[in-house]
Amino acid sequence: MKSSESTPPARARQFVAVVAILFGLASVGAGGSVLAGRDPGYLVYRPLVVFNTLMGVLYIGAGVLAWRRAHTDRMAAAGIAGVNLLVLAYIVFLYRSGGAAAIDSVRAMGLRTGVWLLVLLVLVWAGRGPSDTA
Repeated sequence: MKSSESTPPARARQFVAVVAILFGLASVGAGGSVLAGRDPGYLVYRPLVVFNTLMGVLYIGAGVLAWRRAHTDRMAAAGIAGVNLLVLAYIVFLYRSGGAAAIDSVRAMGLRTGVWLLVLLVLVWAGRGPSDTA
């Protein structure tokens, strides 16, 4: 008999937890270095860099929640996906209106939004079992 930690939903939850944590670490690292003065080699919209760096910390937290099978993991992923979607819409608006946002900003937010929508879908699919924590 398989333990609850070796079922496909449990493995999928662990996988997206690791993805969320690594994505968060990459966001904090990349954003932090740009905010510290590193030139990334492309046009950046500074408010978006600040936003993405701060969100990286939340990505890490949401990944930890998913790893621990916390009851709030799906709410965290839904909140992150929703906020990213709103910021993506705003960045697309800025880009189309000739504002400060570059196409790289649109692509970056599209990637972030897509990743978090997938994380959310996997967490919803994985559901919660009797071994969940608070």
